[in-house]
Amino acid sequence: MTVSSSTSRRTVLAVLLAGAVSVPLLGAAPASSVSAPALELPRPSGPHPVGRRTLHLVDRQRRDPWVPTARGRELMVSVFYPARPSDGAPAAYMTESEAQRLLEAKGLAGAVPAETVAGTRTHARLAAPTAPGRFPLVLLSPGFSMPRTTLTALAEDLAARGQVVAAVDHAYESVGTEFPGGRVPPCVACDRVGADVDEATVVRGRAADLSFVIDELTDRRRAGVLARVVDARRIGIAGHSIGGAAAMATMAADRRVRAGVNLDGGFFVPDAGHGLGRRPFMMVGAEAVHGPGNTGSDWAATYDRLHGWKRWLTVAGAGHFSFTDIPWLAEQLGLADPEVPLSGERGWYLTRDYVGAFFDLHLRGISQPLLQGPTSSHPEVGFHRP
Repeated sequence: MTVSSSTSRRTVLAVLLAGAVSVPLLGAAPASSVSAPALELPRPSGPHPVGRRTLHLVDRQRRDPWVPTARGRELMVSVFYPARPSDGAPAAYMTESEAQRLLEAKGLAGAVPAETVAGTRTHARLAAPTAPGRFPLVLLSPGFSMPRTTLTALAEDLAARGQVVAAVDHAYESVGTEFPGGRVPPCVACDRVGADVDEATVVRGRAADLSFVIDELTDRRRAGVLARVVDARRIGIAGHSIGGAAAMATMAADRRVRAGVNLDGGFFVPDAGHGLGRRPFMMVGAEAVHGPGNTGSDWAATYDRLHGWKRWLTVAGAGHFSFTDIPWLAEQLGLADPEVPLSGERGWYLTRDYVGAFFDLHLRGISQPLLQGPTSSHPEVGFHRP
């Protein structure tokens, strides 16, 4: 079996999305109907200005699982953090090269200009001075083949609320991630998952990646000023799709991680949930895929293996990408997915509220009534087996 064509890549991606509908990145519309307005991410809700630094990390002790001849395991990490007010330049959403590759992978290269996506306005400032104090660290891992940039709005919001956030791109697992020197490595994993390796390979590899990022960001010799604002006793992790599976796998392998969230991902490993002890974990996903009535989901079995604080939440009308930047930006382009009833705006606010509440509770010790049960202000969210 080969999976070198773009069609086959989308098929593999659909499998990894654990039953989610495989649709183009920004919906579907004829190229002639797509305008190119200026795009903007939602404004963060927290009180802190946000700074951002980009790190190129290389683990020389590990062989890359996709390209064994590579010189170590390479990662690109965007670190968002509470900052002092700054007149520095706004951080770019992504490079034009990254945007072009992403649009090509989703069949939208002729419909949406790469410069429009790359020019999306963010709310972080480049290399802004850090705010005083020490803050929890939250790691973010994106969905399979998706770049870390698709979780930028969440990263900015968590940073504004008082956390250092590291969004991680895993080499050769993204269709569009630029490394130093303008290199954009191919998504080798896209060709291999479902052919000669399974999804568990991705999950376990990412867990090792994320532990390495923790090593780097908590070492003052290597991370410098960033390490000085990270409270290594308060570390959390979240991920979208297979990144959510990686969040749980990282917790199982690394006791430094105190709390985790899976956003609409299957877990892919047979013993998911073992090894967390009484550490808190939250699962948030589309009701159509991850509701208790869906026997194709592995959420029920995983939930039963959790013995600490836990929540299983589903969102009515959500699609797989409702927990990322994608629908928010798509609606600004007039490319909303007609098969997803929940608006991109509403999906964003629900993601922000529940993920933010989870980390405020478990990393900052702030009581969160929102997590205690259904509310009239968030009627789309169902609580299962609390």
